Amino acid sequence: MIRVTRVDGTEQIINAELIEVISPGTDTIITLTTGRKIRVREGVEELVDRIVEYKRRIHYLTIVTEKGELDEEARAAEVKEKL
Repeated sequence: MIRVTRVDGTEQIINAELIEVISPGTDTIITLTTGRKIRVREGVEELVDRIVEYKRRIHYLTIVTEKGELDEEARAAEVKEKL
């Protein structure tokens, strides 16, 4: 989920997994796989950064061993990549 600001100034949280297209313009338009369109204040690059960060968090949380324990080597590699 990512936080966006609609053009009227209200904040909304949307499911980043449902984003199909981000169209630049005066107002950025996010088109979801459902066909719904959302006009937001954030630019394309800012939205992409938020989506990438969301995906990193999700990936980080799912790096586990077969025993269900967090894989410390994978965790360290993830942290090093962020630096």
